[in-house]
Amino acid sequence: MIEILLTLTLSLAGAVCADRYARPTPSKSGLALRRAPAIWLLSLISASIFGILLAASGNPYLALILSLALHVLLVSASNAKYRMLGEPLLFSDLALIGAIFRHPQFYFSVLTIWQKGLGLIALAALAAVLYWFFVPSLIMGVAGLTLALSAFAILLLSLRLRPFSNLATRPAVEKDTCEFGLLPIILLYWLRWRVEKAVSEKRLGAGALPEGIPLARAEQARIIIVVQCESFADPVELFGGNADALVHLGRSRRDGLIWGNLLASGFGAYTMRTEYGVLFGRGEEELGFRMYDPYLTAIDDVDHAIPNKLRMNGWRSVFVHPHDMRFYNRHTLLPKAGFTDLVGENHFEAPPSGPGRYVKDAAVAEKIIEIARAAEAPTFIYAVTMENHGPWARHGGADPQQMIANYNRLVKAGDSMLGRLREGVASLGQPALLAFFGDHRPSIPGASEPGGPRHTPFVMIQFDAQGRITGQPNACLDLTPAQLHHAIVELTQGSTIVRD
Repeated sequence: MIEILLTLTLSLAGAVCADRYARPTPSKSGLALRRAPAIWLLSLISASIFGILLAASGNPYLALILSLALHVLLVSASNAKYRMLGEPLLFSDLALIGAIFRHPQFYFSVLTIWQKGLGLIALAALAAVLYWFFVPSLIMGVAGLTLALSAFAILLLSLRLRPFSNLATRPAVEKDTCEFGLLPIILLYWLRWRVEKAVSEKRLGAGALPEGIPLARAEQARIIIVVQCESFADPVELFGGNADALVHLGRSRRDGLIWGNLLASGFGAYTMRTEYGVLFGRGEEELGFRMYDPYLTAIDDVDHAIPNKLRMNGWRSVFVHPHDMRFYNRHTLLPKAGFTDLVGENHFEAPPSGPGRYVKDAAVAEKIIEIARAAEAPTFIYAVTMENHGPWARHGGADPQQMIANYNRLVKAGDSMLGRLREGVASLGQPALLAFFGDHRPSIPGASEPGGPRHTPFVMIQFDAQGRITGQPNACLDLTPAQLHHAIVELTQGSTIVRD
């Protein structure tokens, strides 16, 4: 019993010490402790983890080591994410663990053979250590299970009482993690998310277009193409003199119907946040805690999707993405959202392994034009590209200048895609709308880092029945992804947005 109390005490103390290094840290000093309610929650969570490990191993010292290792691992992973993406680890990130096993090539393809080999050796060594220190003890097993259940019961009771029930009631992950720490916020945000997904239908309209933007009649499009270009941003805004201007983006800003900044919420990742906003049209104010990964509950929002809105008017909708459609559960979600066809990786020539391991943007552009030319009914095409997916340094060995050069080369491929689509859509000979935008900015250490602007460029170009670009009013607007959704919907109804 003394061994259990000693190791449990050390485990709780170690958890509190590890948590105070989780970024963002309290403002007074980087080593300040979190608020008292947070320490209480963290202690109960840690006691539950320690109890489970004790019950499983029968060895209190092994349970102590594994518990501390788990806390250090979570804090380290969260801090690495914070450095790269500007956000700590969230409950929604844990849902991606399964994707690592379903799509190992996506996550491990950037590793060298030696790195993969060392990883396998480390896993084998860990398994051997666990087996060596495992103690089949009924007493320790019962004690561990009792501790875990007791701590869990107290945790559940605490969460129902004040002040715990009033903690983190609105999403503000930077502030809340600073005040309450990593594990308590992962738990609290998950609990708030469970409530939000049940009541979110009560809050509608936060993604609507800004007030004061009147609408005028325009020629109704029969082809609508929306392209979500991976990590597409203006390199001149990112790197200044270290980048060339994007020719076709510049042309599209000059003759586009609408253009401006897309106010993406994510930095360096979170494609699904932008994609959800544009497709489903629900803003972050509506989503609450669902905003961190709206695709987890998007099945409840399919009635809001553009394809389902268009279907009643006889539109066909096609989703083009040269990758595995099982990511974000697209293969089951998108048909329910109204897409009649999913054009996935099997419709493209397999890319080579190594650098350039994704399907080229040029190939996606040709596929889009092919679908549009073959369309007999009004057709909505939503495409998500992959070529410019990071990292821009092979195996992490390049310096910032090399990564900038790699990014500039790939973002020009996206710009060339925009130019090819302009040509292809103009040749269709029917009214059409082309929308093109970046899903998020790239995360490039030393060059493009979190903490600054997050916007990406967007352009909307309208073509008449003769393939001519109708570039009036050439309005410059800042829109959220949800507001871009509503702009597209308005334009499908034969309207155009004009200035005040």
